[in-house]
Amino acid sequence: YMGQYRFAMIQDDVIWEIINKGHCSFKTKTVTQDFCRNEYNVTGLCNRRSCPLANGQYATIQEHEGVCYLFMKTIERAHMPKKLWEKIPLDKSYMKALEQIDENLEYWPKFLIHKCKQRVTKIRQMLIRMRKLKMQIREKIEPLRKKTEKKELARELKAQKAAELEKAIEKELLQRLNNKVYKGIYNYPQKAYEKVLDKEATAQSESEDEYVMDEPEINVEESEEESEEEIEEEKEEENEEDFPRRTEPEIEIEGEQNGPEKATYQLNS
Repeated sequence: YMGQYRFAMIQDDVIWEIINKGHCSFKTKTVTQDFCRNEYNVTGLCNRRSCPLANGQYATIQEHEGVCYLFMKTIERAHMPKKLWEKIPLDKSYMKALEQIDENLEYWPKFLIHKCKQRVTKIRQMLIRMRKLKMQIREKIEPLRKKTEKKELARELKAQKAAELEKAIEKELLQRLNNKVYKGIYNYPQKAYEKVLDKEATAQSESEDEYVMDEPEINVEESEEESEEEIEEEKEEENEEDFPRRTEPEIEIEGEQNGPEKATYQLNS
């Protein structure tokens, strides 16, 4: 076993020399520090102890759908890529999860045990924040898809033009049928024809109702009073024609003080 372990250590050192000095697809270089984008990296840093490729014995923590899992890689499974990582689900309780890490990583390096516990705490805090944010009412932001909107507008315009054309053709045909332009036997949609006739009938009835509503209202009492006054005036005119009024003579009398005055005397008929 010790010989196998020493061979693995030599192999890991060779891998790290190639990755560090050569090319690694997971490495991202910055001004201050290098980072690792491998999903199994326990710290996210690119160094000898944190690299999951250059360590035959490695452990990390991952989260899937709110559940934390402990992933362990050993030297004995290096020749089986399918069974390389052992997956152990951790308990929902934080303290029990830490106990599981201590049990499974009992004789492992203290660096990996400490980093796995740190990763569990950070993931737990992240899940708590996610639950709190889900409980809050927040506005949902949706992206604007200009290409799809343009396609939908073009489809709507085409459909609208087709509908207008169909309506115009239908209207023209029904108008010709109504005017009895075509003679003989022919097939046409009877329901559509009756529907147009019903629309025309309703339109005529509505126009007649509007005309009746626009007529002025006549007050019956005022009209009766006016008719009675007209009848009385006609009777007076007839009486005047039958019995004309007699003119009365005027006599001038000279007054002593106030001058000439006019006096009228009614003669007994």
